[in-house]
Amino acid sequence: MSQPARIGVVGVGSLGFHHARILRALPGADLRGIFDTRADRLAEVAGQLDVPAAADLASLLDQVDACVIAVPTEAHERVALEAVGRGVHVLVEKPIAPTLEAADRILERAEANGALVQIGHVERFNGALRACEPYLEEPLFVESHRLAPFGPRGTDVAVVLDLMIHDLDLVLSLMGRPVASVAAVGVPVLTNSPDIANARLEFEGGGVANLTASRVSLERMRKIRFFQRSGYISLDLAAGRGEFLRLRPGVDVEAAMRGAAALAVGPAEGAAAAPGAATGMRLEDILERVVLEGDGTEPLRAELDSFVAAVRGDAPLAVSGREGRAALATALEIIGRIQRHVAHRNPA
Repeated sequence: MSQPARIGVVGVGSLGFHHARILRALPGADLRGIFDTRADRLAEVAGQLDVPAAADLASLLDQVDACVIAVPTEAHERVALEAVGRGVHVLVEKPIAPTLEAADRILERAEANGALVQIGHVERFNGALRACEPYLEEPLFVESHRLAPFGPRGTDVAVVLDLMIHDLDLVLSLMGRPVASVAAVGVPVLTNSPDIANARLEFEGGGVANLTASRVSLERMRKIRFFQRSGYISLDLAAGRGEFLRLRPGVDVEAAMRGAAALAVGPAEGAAAAPGAATGMRLEDILERVVLEGDGTEPLRAELDSFVAAVRGDAPLAVSGREGRAALATALEIIGRIQRHVAHRNPA
């Protein structure tokens, strides 16, 4: 495609607004318009961003090559099917759909009509994560914490689909192996579905991930850590930076430990200690700290840039519909495990 990709945004709530904000100035993209079923919100965003407002979904789809779908999860299938049925490429916000059956219908119709489906797992584009990718080597253990204060956005689904699914997608893509077993617990606090959840995933061939998500926290936290043979990676996804601790090149740990042990014993009775002699081994003497930091690019902009590149044929999809389905399948299994755990604890 030599011309800019003609793109629309369906759903201009808090997240859809930012999609439109970025797309209107993104190289390679031509934002043709936005649509929302809430007329007042549509008019507000169209005026604020100075972009055309479509009268209805069909009229927007008639004039675009691709669209971003940022409507509530229960409406993903309806909007996506109408779009891909016309051959319009879509970026669907996570999760791809509320059920696997709905996800399959979207993917099947998209394939039949030659439409691309990318899923909005924006953490894939986090600068800290991208900076750490060269150092990731088959993690043996992954631990994530994603905590947020309560708010009305996203409460139409369980916290697993609202928040934890970000980390599920990251773990599934980085581990690169099928999930062998799942254990999970969760508690509804302010809604009818779990607002706090913890899941433990064991992967075929080794590797464990422990994920915690909460939307009733007093603080915000988006952190993930990777433990592997080559070292330890800690990322603050909210700040977009982290660190990698690894053994310094050329260090003989056993020799260093023997030397530290000898120093700890001390000099022979009556002998003077050597000036400056240490009494133990310092961690910084054997470990190297590598600072991990992105280039400052807004993750949502990087995500949209990748989608536009795929639509124009310049790059493959960064997060395919199949990957989005895999994250959804694991999330739904976690929710099922939580429900069974609650039923077991509270038998009728």
